[in-house]
Amino acid sequence: MAGFKTNDLQAFLAVAQEQSFTKAAARLGVSASALSHTMRQLEERLGVRLLARTTRNVAPTEAGERLMRSIGPHFDAISASVEALGDLRDRPAGTLRITCSDDAIEMVIRPRLAAFLAAYPDITLEFHVDYGFSNVVLERFDAGIRLGEALSNDMIAVRIGPDWRLVVVGSPAYFQRHATPTTPYDITGLPCVNIRHRPTGSIYAWEFEKDGKEFTVKGEGQLVFNSMYHVINAAVDGIGLAYVTEDLVASHIARGELVQVLDAWCPTFAGYHLYYPNRRQPSPAFSALVNALRYPT
Repeated sequence: MAGFKTNDLQAFLAVAQEQSFTKAAARLGVSASALSHTMRQLEERLGVRLLARTTRNVAPTEAGERLMRSIGPHFDAISASVEALGDLRDRPAGTLRITCSDDAIEMVIRPRLAAFLAAYPDITLEFHVDYGFSNVVLERFDAGIRLGEALSNDMIAVRIGPDWRLVVVGSPAYFQRHATPTTPYDITGLPCVNIRHRPTGSIYAWEFEKDGKEFTVKGEGQLVFNSMYHVINAAVDGIGLAYVTEDLVASHIARGELVQVLDAWCPTFAGYHLYYPNRRQPSPAFSALVNALRYPT
C-alpha cells in the first residue's frame, strides 16, 4: 500500500482505545492537532472513515472497530517481544497493569507486595480496582484477578490464593433490634446491605449450601455498594446484615463488632486466580510477578 506507515496505525490504535485525541496525544507524546491531522491523512489513504468525531467524543466506526480488532493483537505481540528483551538486563523492569477488586488486593496482593517491590525495584505495578470484570484485552491490562469460577476458557489462569468463604454478619446493635436468622430464608424479612458488581448488573444474590443443596436468597435493604469494604462498614454501623468475605471480617468478629450467623449454610468458593490472554508472550517482569503470586498446590 503506497504511503503506508506503521506509526499511523499505532496512532489510530491509541485514539480508538482512549476514545480521545487529547488522551491519545498525551500517550504518544504528540499534540492533539497533529494527531487529528494524522488520522485524517490515514483515512484518506485507506479510503474509509475510521473514527466518528463529535465536539466531545471520538469513537471508532464499524470499519475502525474491525481494524482495531485485527491489528491490535499484533502490536501487543510486538510490544511483548520487545519487553522480553529485558531478560538480557540484570533485572526485570517495566510497568504491569492489573485489574482486580479491592478485596483481592487486600487478601492476596498486599501480604506479598512489599517483598516483591523490594526484590524488583525496576518494576512498577499499577492496580485498577474494578468489580465489573474488565476485559483485559480491550482495556490493555497485562492481567486480571478473579475467582476461579469466573474465568473464561480462553485465558491462562494461575492460582494465587486459597479457597475462601462468604459469611453472614451483623452488629450486636443490629441483633438487639432484629431477630437472629436461623435459616437463610429468614433474611428476606430483615434489613440487609447488598452489593452490585457491575453498574448495569443485578444485585448479588447470597449463595448458600446445605446437605448438597445449593440455592440463593436475595436480601432487601436501603443500601447497595460495589465495594466489599463499604458493605462491611455498614454492617459494623448496624445498618443491616451483610454477606462478606470471612477473612476480611475476622478481626471485627474477634473484637465483638460483628456477630457471625448461619455458619453451617455458608459454602466455600474457589480461590483467586491471576489470568491473562493465552497469546500473551510473558515479559521477565510479568513472569516475576506470576512466580511471586503463585499459590502452592
